[in-house]
Amino acid sequence: MNTEMETDTTGIVKQAVIGLQMLFVAFGALVLVPILTGLDANVALFTAGAGTLVFQIITKRKVPIFLASSFAFIAPIIYGVQTWGIPATMSGLMAAGLVYIGIALIIKVRGQGFIKRILPPVVVGPVIMVIGLSLAPVAVHLASGLTGDGAAVLVPRGPALTVALVSLLVTVIAALIGKGMVRLVSILIGIMAGYLVALPFGLVDFKPVLAAPLFSMPAFVMPELNWQAIFFIVPVAIAPAIEHVGDMLAISNVTGKKFLDDPGLHRTMMGDGIATTLASMLGGPPNTTYSEVTGAVTLTRAFNPAIMTWAAVSAIILSFSGTLGALLATIPTPVMGGIMTLLFGTIAAIGMSTLIREQTDLTQPRNLVIVSLILVFGIGDMALGYSEYVVKGIGLAALVGILLNLLLPMPKEEQD
Repeated sequence: MNTEMETDTTGIVKQAVIGLQMLFVAFGALVLVPILTGLDANVALFTAGAGTLVFQIITKRKVPIFLASSFAFIAPIIYGVQTWGIPATMSGLMAAGLVYIGIALIIKVRGQGFIKRILPPVVVGPVIMVIGLSLAPVAVHLASGLTGDGAAVLVPRGPALTVALVSLLVTVIAALIGKGMVRLVSILIGIMAGYLVALPFGLVDFKPVLAAPLFSMPAFVMPELNWQAIFFIVPVAIAPAIEHVGDMLAISNVTGKKFLDDPGLHRTMMGDGIATTLASMLGGPPNTTYSEVTGAVTLTRAFNPAIMTWAAVSAIILSFSGTLGALLATIPTPVMGGIMTLLFGTIAAIGMSTLIREQTDLTQPRNLVIVSLILVFGIGDMALGYSEYVVKGIGLAALVGILLNLLLPMPKEEQD
C-alpha cells in the first residue's frame, strides 16, 4: 500500500512540474499583453488560471489546452484604455466573450456540419501554418534581444543570441535523446540552461524581486457598460474565434483524438467564451487557447489534461505573490525567444501535416489558390478595412480562406 501511495505521489509531483513548465512556456506572452496594454499582469495571471479551470470544467477535462492573454486584442485594448478607460474597455471585451458563447450555441443547435463545410483541411491546414509562421518574427526578435515587435533593443545582440541558442539547443537535445522525465520537462531544462548562461552576461536583475512584496492582491477592475467600446471591440472577436477552431484541430492532430467530437467544438468554444467573459469581469485581457503551449505539448508528448490543471493552479498562486511573479519576470526575453523559435515552427509543421494527412491535392488550381492566398495574407499581415475597423493577419487569412472555399467552384470530378 505504501508503494502505491509513493507511486501516486510521484505521479502528482511529475504532473505538477510539467504543469509549471507549461506555465513557463506561456508566461512571456501571458504577461506581455497586460504590459503592452496597461492592464495588471497579476490579474492576467489570475484570469488565465481561472479561465483554464473553467474551460476544463466545461470540456469535461478532456483537452490539454492552456488559456491565457490573447494577442488579437492588443491594439483594441490599447485604443480602448486610452479612449474610454479600463472599466469601459472591459465591457467591450466581455461582449467579445459573449460572441464566442453565441457561436458555441449555434454549433450546438446546427451541429458541426456547417463548420466542417466552411473549414475543410484546405483552409484549416494553412491557417494553422499561419498561426505559427506569423509569430516567427516575434520569436526571432526576442532571440535577438529586441522587443517582440522589434522596435527597441532590450539586450545586446551578441549575448542575446548566445543565450537564445543555448536555450534552443538544450531543449532540442533534451527532447531528442532525453528519456522519461527529462524529455517531458525538456523545455523547462532549456529555460534553466538559458537562465544560467544569462547570469554572467548581467541580463538578470534581481532588484525587482527584492523590492516586491511576498503577498499582493491583484488589482481587479470591474467593467462599466460603454456601447462605443462594445461596437469597437466586438468585430475583433471573429479572428480569434476562427483561430480557436484551428487550435482545436491542431491539438487534436497532436494527440490523435477528435476533440471537435468529444467533448465537442460547442463545448470548447463555450469554454473559451466564458473564460474570456470571466477575465473581462475582473479586469484581465481576453483568454485564448495558446499555440505555444500546444507546441510544448507536441514536443514533450505530455497529453494528460491534468497537467493544465496544475499550470492553471500555479498561475493563480503566482498572481497573489509579488515576489514569485517578479522572479518569473526576471527570465530574460532571449531565453524565451530561443524556445519560441522551436515552438512556433512546431505549430506550422502541424498545419503542414494536416494537409498531408488529409491528402489535399495542391495540383488542383482551386486548392492551390486557397492555400497560397491564406499563407501570403496571413504571413504578410495583409490588412483590409478603413479607419479603426481593420481586419488583418490571421483573422483576414482565415476569412479569405473561408470565402474562397465557399465561392470557388469545385473540380468537376468532386461535383459528380
